[in-house]
Amino acid sequence: MPPERFCFLNYNAPFGNISFLVSNLVEIRDLEFGYGDRLILSGLTMSFPRGKVVAVMGGSGSGKTTILRLIGGQLRATKGTVAVNGQAVVTDDAHTLYQMRRKMGVLFQHGALFTDLSVFENVAFPLREHGDLPESMIRDLVLMKLEAVGLRNAAQLMPSEISGGMARRVALARAIALDPELIMYDEPFAGLDPISMGMSAKLIRQLNDALGSTSILVSHDVHESFLIADYVYFLSQGKIVAEGTPAAMTASDDPYVRQFVHAQPDGPVQFHYPGRSMAQDLALSAESESSQ
Repeated sequence: MPPERFCFLNYNAPFGNISFLVSNLVEIRDLEFGYGDRLILSGLTMSFPRGKVVAVMGGSGSGKTTILRLIGGQLRATKGTVAVNGQAVVTDDAHTLYQMRRKMGVLFQHGALFTDLSVFENVAFPLREHGDLPESMIRDLVLMKLEAVGLRNAAQLMPSEISGGMARRVALARAIALDPELIMYDEPFAGLDPISMGMSAKLIRQLNDALGSTSILVSHDVHESFLIADYVYFLSQGKIVAEGTPAAMTASDDPYVRQFVHAQPDGPVQFHYPGRSMAQDLALSAESESSQ
């Protein structure tokens, strides 16, 4: 579907190109976060420019989804700052945080649709929650969002009546319902078949360009992410180990990047969780010594 067929009311950016205000929509500076003594993120400095798709990649447990939660104000950084549109994310000011979230859209890892609401009502939910629009306008907006993801004719179906890939697209329509400045995607390609994965990647790029939004894409999928991302951050053990364009990352000689991008079994990322060796747990060394 070509971008020119999309219809949006982009009231968050009434003057068109607003990049002169703040060039980076999201800025993270010297961030540290952990649970008790367990450090999850350390020394993070990241920039997410307006109008760009930025991928955050890394192995499981590297802290990717935690970054999204910090940006959305679900978590508070132990040290450092997180700013959206030049404004610090302050978790203890509910009113300010609520207003800030109004300009964010989130595609959750498993869609997170309301199972008792129809496809139409799922997409209408943020419009009702954050505004006071007449029902006729809500109807038109919902149908336009569903048209953008190819599901206008599924508006009256229930989540239990659609496939997993379709549910992910409904969740995407809901995420863009308010024409957000920032769209965050948490593993948008997980569990999708190759056709749905390709369509979803293309849709993310087209919606980003049509809305003029900034998109943060957390994903393990190298191929699809590299096709649509403008810039990539690689995380390992809570730290940025590499960053650059997809082309630069593909050609990188960095051991971690090479292992991740080319799916190599051997490299700095070990398969086994760190700790005691198998020999220690089975007391093999002690048995060996006693037998001598």
